[in-house]
Amino acid sequence: MKVPPRLKRLIGNSGEDLALDFLTRRGLNLVQRNYQCRLGEIDLVILDQDTLVFVEVRFRRDLSHGTAVETVTPAKQKKIARCARHFLMHNPRFNHLPCRFDVVGLSFTTDSRGADIQWIKHAFDDCS
Repeated sequence: MKVPPRLKRLIGNSGEDLALDFLTRRGLNLVQRNYQCRLGEIDLVILDQDTLVFVEVRFRRDLSHGTAVETVTPAKQKKIARCARHFLMHNPRFNHLPCRFDVVGLSFTTDSRGADIQWIKHAFDDCS
């Protein structure tokens, strides 16, 4: 079943809300949400102490085709890395900080537990 774009965006925003809440409860601080440029989008840009973190949030309702984290393909990684470089070019105040790429995978259970959250730090390297 094809999900209408408006519903897909609503689901995406809810997933990002959950991921952001999860990360901020662990002491990370939001810099920017949904950074967009002609090269793509980064869901969350956050600070983890003195490290700038570019976070891709992925949602899966059905794990039969793999986990949410597994859906971040090499092509997607390359796109995120290019977008991160664009962010740094346009936000030079962060240029001195080390960077990393994380993935937060969300899968929703059918029982009362709600969302399972998987946070992968250093999920991939800059794939330039």
